[in-house]
Amino acid sequence: MSYSVLSKLSRPSGKWLVHGALALLSAVSMLIAAPARAERGWHGEIKTFARTPADPGFPEGIAVHGNRVYVSGPATFGTAGRGPSKIFVYDRDSRVLKSTITVAGEALGAEHALSCIAIDGEGRVYALSTQLGLLRFTRTGHGYVQEGYGSPLPDLPACAAAAPGEACSPTPVDLPPIPNDIAFDDGGHAYVTDSLQATIFRYAPGGGAPEIWFQSPALAGGGPQPFGVNGIRLDPSREYVYVSVTFSLSDPTLGSIYRIPLVDEPEEADLELVHDYTAGEAPDGFAFGRSGKLYVTLAGANAISVLDEDGDEESRLESSRCDEIPLDSPANVAFDDSAKTLLIVNHALLSGNPEHFAVLKVWVGDKADPLEKPRLP
Repeated sequence: MSYSVLSKLSRPSGKWLVHGALALLSAVSMLIAAPARAERGWHGEIKTFARTPADPGFPEGIAVHGNRVYVSGPATFGTAGRGPSKIFVYDRDSRVLKSTITVAGEALGAEHALSCIAIDGEGRVYALSTQLGLLRFTRTGHGYVQEGYGSPLPDLPACAAAAPGEACSPTPVDLPPIPNDIAFDDGGHAYVTDSLQATIFRYAPGGGAPEIWFQSPALAGGGPQPFGVNGIRLDPSREYVYVSVTFSLSDPTLGSIYRIPLVDEPEEADLELVHDYTAGEAPDGFAFGRSGKLYVTLAGANAISVLDEDGDEESRLESSRCDEIPLDSPANVAFDDSAKTLLIVNHALLSGNPEHFAVLKVWVGDKADPLEKPRLP
């Protein structure tokens, strides 16, 4: 999730409130100026799979299950006083909007957002709500039944101000939790990135309260838009958890892909760099292909970076003048295996252009490395 730039943070009465969605000019300039370093590769033309409604706009998450494509949002600030978050359900083949899941229970007068989504072995949909925590939606008849699955992420104090032994965030300042992306392992644990607290949380099978799984200052964000750890996926071997860091604390123009061993208690020294992106290219979500290649959205460069199994960039997917809708702050990707195409969520974060809220598609000649879809209670 690459929300619009934080213009002001305040904490009256111990509660975080995020005010407005006015972009800080320096951050916007940094992103817009980001160049794409590679030429358009051998991949096909970027086409429109489906436009997503402007209400609520700013789509973020995507998941494919059978013949259904799920797209969630809004992932932005400035939502106080607006309508509820939603998940749009498209037919994969006809691209028709089949149904809309409307999130219930949000306090609409306050900031509210829905980031990324995942699917379990029963086909139930899991979505990360900034207010409500980890939600689960079960298809019943022509609709979906909502239930709470996991508690909201805790608001951790910055470690510099924490009491001895108190759980804390390895960030230089105290920031609120922002749940971003989610991935399951085969045992049913759900791993969730927290972009402002430099933390990866884990929910036990069956949900409940999240626990801290991994933390590191390397996952902290920096600059006017302090989004750090962002996307998350398991690698094809299921030996590592891969994560993206959108803006590095040490250098806000730097973004990175890291990996962490998939063990119960990884140590900070286990964090391994896979690839760096420079010039504010802002890596966001990503997905592994069956080929072992990693397809990474670059929200700042308006491109998809394709990394080989060694973490080297082999090509980029970029818009051409012939494309109906250009890549505009792409956020996440998923595969349509039936057509060997990559589905791309167009977040349109910086432009805010409702004509760019869409799911795009491009032929890549690859299929998904199947995501874990565990059987859960």
